[in-house]
Amino acid sequence: MSRDPSPADHEWRVVESATEYETGWYTGGYDLVELPDGREKRYYWAELPPAVVVVAVVESPSSLGLPPVESDGPAVVMVEQFRPTIRELCYELPAGIVEDGESYAEAGTRELEEEVGIVADEVELLEEFWCSTGVLRHERGIVTAEGFTPGERKLDGSEFLDVRTVPLDDALDVARGGSANDATIEGLLLAEADGYL
Repeated sequence: MSRDPSPADHEWRVVESATEYETGWYTGGYDLVELPDGREKRYYWAELPPAVVVVAVVESPSSLGLPPVESDGPAVVMVEQFRPTIRELCYELPAGIVEDGESYAEAGTRELEEEVGIVADEVELLEEFWCSTGVLRHERGIVTAEGFTPGERKLDGSEFLDVRTVPLDDALDVARGGSANDATIEGLLLAEADGYL
């Protein structure tokens, strides 16, 4: 009795791979792939460098020169910025591209100081994973940060964002309220699952 080939057993041979455009930000193209039933199909992709997302919980925002929450108690550090792609103002965890030679922890430390203006004593990788695997070649690392001192903000020329602090107990509600992105929701959920929040 014959059975259909299992996708796991198939070689998924790439017949052709083509880069169709490069933007300086990402590269786009397609792979022509042999399917388990013998047909061929183009799978389009965009390739981006790895990115890091930082979950930072501060005990007293005002002691670090950050905007305080109502009680100046424990808060999650976020940034508020307009995203032209979706034309919305979003609350997000600090994040950015991992530069050549950096680990996720090193990139997280740098991005936190550049975007927020605080320096973390300890930054640890919480999780690393692929994003939007149906169309992207893009890895993301979620890091947690602890033990803060004031630093110096150094925004990129195209970054226009404001630092916000969200009460610890409200952070997930803010992320799920429609004004945050996937990286923020993922970061907070993973941090909560590991007992960080």
